[in-house]
Amino acid sequence: CQERNGYRFSIDTPILAYHVSLESGDFGVDLGAGCGVMLLLLAKRFPRASLYGIEIQDELVQLAFRNIRVNNVQDHVRIIHGDMKDSRGLIGSGVADVVFSNPPYRPVGSGRLSPNPQRAVAKHEIRAKLADVVSAAEILLKTSGRFWVVYPARRLVDLLTQMRAYCLEPKQLRLIHSNAGSEAERVLVGAVKGGSPGLAVLPPVITHNRDGGFTEEMARMLTPNGA
Repeated sequence: CQERNGYRFSIDTPILAYHVSLESGDFGVDLGAGCGVMLLLLAKRFPRASLYGIEIQDELVQLAFRNIRVNNVQDHVRIIHGDMKDSRGLIGSGVADVVFSNPPYRPVGSGRLSPNPQRAVAKHEIRAKLADVVSAAEILLKTSGRFWVVYPARRLVDLLTQMRAYCLEPKQLRLIHSNAGSEAERVLVGAVKGGSPGLAVLPPVITHNRDGGFTEEMARMLTPNGA
């Protein structure tokens, strides 16, 4: 369930979920959980993991509660109404095995600000800036814990700089293109808290074929179990 005219999840969410891996008993946290779609995808693939989502917008929290109940995953998925900048108080420090986020990506003052409050907060850094997201991930993660984020490719330098500033060492990177001949629109980065330097640049994600349909890999990402 999601708003008809408010915030709606995008293709970034299943791409991010496809790359997150959780072991039995792992603790994962979604920063900016929205209506809970990322949590539902991971709950389907990793039913033995414990998943938490932090979301600041009340309307989206209520939708996430509803989606969790409807999908009957409330035994291992929780949504917390709060500000990720208070992640230590909301969840704790050094407790998460994996943290993941599809954060707001436009600085205030850049691009058109949506008149819809949900979309504005989701897309612009109104309630949380990139540094807030990365800082929250560093606080929540155990040493050697993993942080996964999808972000605009044009802000890749900002993302990598912030990660290193908070001791999250970038380890994997995939550029995301809408088709084989287009510039990268998004970037997917996986980092490790306290990890050693060394970045693997993996083959790009191509989302669409020339005929407009999804590529084989993108089609896999869109299936609930990622297979």
